[in-house]
Amino acid sequence: MLAESPIPDRTLVVEFPLLMKSMLPELIAEFFGTLVLVLFGDGVVAMVVLFGTGTPGEIVHGGFTNITLGWGLGVTMGIYIAGRVSGAHINPAVTIALAIYRDFPWRKVGPYIGAQVLGAFFAAMLVYWNYAPAFHAVDPHLDHTAGVFTTFPAFPEIPSAGLLDQTIGTALLVLLVLAIIDERNQPPGANLTPVLIGAVVVAVGISFGGMHGYAINPARDFGPRLFTAVAGFKNNGLTDGAKVFWVPIVGPILGGILGAAAYDYGVRRFLPEVKRAA
Repeated sequence: MLAESPIPDRTLVVEFPLLMKSMLPELIAEFFGTLVLVLFGDGVVAMVVLFGTGTPGEIVHGGFTNITLGWGLGVTMGIYIAGRVSGAHINPAVTIALAIYRDFPWRKVGPYIGAQVLGAFFAAMLVYWNYAPAFHAVDPHLDHTAGVFTTFPAFPEIPSAGLLDQTIGTALLVLLVLAIIDERNQPPGANLTPVLIGAVVVAVGISFGGMHGYAINPARDFGPRLFTAVAGFKNNGLTDGAKVFWVPIVGPILGGILGAAAYDYGVRRFLPEVKRAA
């Protein structure tokens, strides 16, 4: 006689759809928060690459200054969209760090990351749709503009250089995000938090944006990279050309863990507990 399936297995089968249903508002918020983030971010890179004249110091159509401002503002707007519903992680490195150091439920980590990657994928698709005539004018064979959507190393022969850059940049991002939102520290008013976190992204970009293209967010990089592969871009780093897709995934996750550890063990443990009214 065959043994019956254990009850816990049946329970898991029943509970998973219920969990996903209960999380739906959070996942939708993460999707749209990341969508807006990447729409502004990939959109500003498209402006620089497809419309800039290449004039040194140009700031109207192009330049790295525009790119860092666009990504920073994209993060700010994404947080305003998703903050109240999901906490506006909009970055797997943040989600994983919060699961390790802030008791964010591990059962939510995978769905959150899935929603973030999906939002980034659709954002890349919309940017391409909007700028399709310009893409085909500048790059008819789609062989050198995948960098509008995703990141590549400045020194392909030294992958460790890009990995270090991504690790340091994301460590700074997560360390400062935790400092800004920490009620034990000097948190700003809730309406200013997104602005300050956006400013952190700008600061990281202008200081650590050159070695591997300023990803500091695995979903922001991998979602659009998946789109470039589906859309037929050559040299996309995933299905064609050097396989560099792993660097802006591993580096930010490692950096997020290290940045959170630096804040918690280097600063937060010295801050007084917040006294709550009885």
